[in-house]
Amino acid sequence: MKVRLLITGGTIDKVYNQSNGDLEFDKTHFPEMISRSRIEVDVTLEQILLIDSLDMVDADRDVIVDRCINCEEKFVLITHGTDTMCDTAKLLGEGLIDKVIVLFGSMVPYAVSNSDALFNFGCALGSLQLLKPGVYVAMNGRVLPWSDVEKNRSLGVFQALNS
Repeated sequence: MKVRLLITGGTIDKVYNQSNGDLEFDKTHFPEMISRSRIEVDVTLEQILLIDSLDMVDADRDVIVDRCINCEEKFVLITHGTDTMCDTAKLLGEGLIDKVIVLFGSMVPYAVSNSDALFNFGCALGSLQLLKPGVYVAMNGRVLPWSDVEKNRSLGVFQALNS
């Protein structure tokens, strides 16, 4: 099984800047995360963006769709910021791409203590191997189809629309 991991940024890859107190990007943490997780799956990393999802524009989403369509792998993981993850999932889902695509991220950066990053990564990778072709969001221990997921901002979780 070959998996393409498309890195787009989001909280999962941010670091804390001690000088100004901001969360910002330096580099992706996924080589370290893969090593720490002791993954036995063939994962090819491809960093296509490293931005906050609130800064993502249509052209950025078009690049994500294009990479999903044109990569050789049938299994695709996408790191994504949680604020607009559902928007990108919807665009991919409506594109009827015949692959298994799972978007995931984290509420707390990987580099910060008590992050949910490794858990969400493991959940996304594990579910990828069991799902039918389609687009899904894996967050908070749940894997939901693109057409039935929303971020509940007040609770800070992803949930089914029709729950």
